[in-house]
Formats: sequence, C-alpha cells, structure tokens
Amino acid sequence: MGSSFRNLRALNGLYGKADQTALFYLSALGRLPFTLIEKVVVGTRRKAVEPVYPPVFILGHWRSGTTHLYNILSKSPRFQYVNPYQAGLPGDFLLLTKLFGPLLKRSLPKGRFIDEVPVTPTSPQEDEFALANMMPYSFLHALYFPGDFFNTFNKGLFFEDVGKKEVGDWQEKLKLFYLKLQIAGPGKTILIKNPVYTARVALLREMYPEAKFIHIRRNPYKIFFSMRNFYAQLLNELSLQPHDLPDLDDHILSVYVRMMEKLERETRGLPKNQFLEIDFETLQKNPLKTIELAYDLLNLGPFGADKKYYQAYLAGIKD
Repeated sequence: MGSSFRNLRALNGLYGKADQTALFYLSALGRLPFTLIEKVVVGTRRKAVEPVYPPVFILGHWRSGTTHLYNILSKSPRFQYVNPYQAGLPGDFLLLTKLFGPLLKRSLPKGRFIDEVPVTPTSPQEDEFALANMMPYSFLHALYFPGDFFNTFNKGLFFEDVGKKEVGDWQEKLKLFYLKLQIAGPGKTILIKNPVYTARVALLREMYPEAKFIHIRRNPYKIFFSMRNFYAQLLNELSLQPHDLPDLDDHILSVYVRMMEKLERETRGLPKNQFLEIDFETLQKNPLKTIELAYDLLNLGPFGADKKYYQAYLAGIKD
C-alpha cells in the first residue's frame, strides 16, 4: 500500500495483472501531497545528517535467527532500526507517522504471517519491504506476483539479468531510504536486518565502505524444513495473482548454496572489526555474551551502557 505511482506502473508492466491494483493506485493518490512535501523536507534536512553513519547489517539466510538478533540489538537506543511505518510507507513516513500515528497503528497486523512474532509500532522490520515499494526488483515481488516465480525471485535476490542501471537505481533508493532513517534518528547508527544482503555485501560496501556485518548461521537442515513452511504461508497471504504452489525444494537448496558462496567470496579478507559470524545456537544459549562479543570485536561502543536494555528484553521473552 506504500508504493509510488512510478513503481506501480513498473510492476504492472513487468508482472502483469494483479488483484487490488485500483486500491494501490488510490493509496498512492491519497499520499501524493505528503510524498511531495516530504521530498522538500528531506532536501532541506539532508545536509544536517550527511554523510550517513556506516550502518550495521545483520546477515543470514531466512530462518537463521536474524530476527531474534535484530530484536535484541534494536533495544539499544544507540541504533536506528526500521519500524513498520518506515517499511510500509518509505516515501511518506516522516510526515504520516506524526500526523496519523494512531490510525496507522490500527492497520498493523497482530503478528507476522510466518511465525506470529508480534507486530507493534516499534517492531523492527526488514528494509526489503520499503525497497519493494520503491523499485520493481525485490524477492518480495515473487511472492506478490508468483506467475513467473523463479525468474522474479532471482532478479530480486541476485539481480540476475538485471542491468547496471537498475542496480544503480537500487543503490540510490537505498541511500535515500537510509538518509531518511538518519533524519528520523539523528546521531544514531542505522541497524538493518535483511537476509537478501547476505548476497550483496560487495554492493553495500561500495556505498558504505566502513559498514559492519554480523552473519548469523544455523543448521541448514533446520532452515530447509522451515523454508518450506515460509513459502507456503507467505505465498498464500501475499499473492496478488492466482497461482499453483510450485515445487520449491530444489529452489530452497540452490538459493542457499548461492547465497553462502557469495557471502564467503565477498567477505573474504574483511577486517575483524567489520565482519563477525555467530551461531544461532550460541546466541540462544548465551545471548548477552554473544552480543558483548559483537560489541567488542566490531567496536560498536561501550556494551555496559546498553546491557540493561538487553537484559530487560531477554527477561521478557520466551524461547
């Protein structure tokens, strides 16, 4: 519902007819005055926050524990993460969240489709949802428009058969979105969780050479079975086109291998203060020690100042 007119036209051209198209255009039309005003606001405030601080990226294949790590780290006030409004309304969130916060709150789902993790106005979200509203190449479009699922997915994840101009457009959209996050949280370090970036470290380092990366690993057998459920549920919930659920086993396996090989290749030689790998099982057993290790090795700041926030969060959640 937060897509721009330009992106809606591109999506229709690439992926064909979709349900609720008229509703999406009405949403874009209703937001248009706020979108235009926000462009002016960003233009006047960008000098105050540029350059954007080097972000911290949480990497890992889907269902590896990236959400758990993201939820923990987001409790520190030193980080500016992506909330549901910013993910869903990337062109207008600076204005709309101030003007219509209570109304937007009522529109949030109670929990994530895949695992019922609660969704609140402060729940950390993936920036992929924002980018899918800003440009036509995202793996999410394979879930929204599954008519040509595998090709759409590979374009959106690996930029397969996508030109340099389009990849450059993605980089510019990403920079703009992070600039707006920095405006929303001046002085904070941007914290991003997006499994897609497990295969895009080189592109991210082109934009943010000093960015830091935390890769969380998990038993791939567990990932495989969890991904079957992931696709089945999300395709049923998000699809805007009639579809038959494709056979995804080979897809799950091949994507995992490609992502891990690309990650290994593009992180080889990175300094120790920029790249850290942790295990999901270790994070589960010793979350505070694991987070403290990340702080120490990646120079994220004094852990003692943030420890109380992490302790309070961890004490209030179940396994």
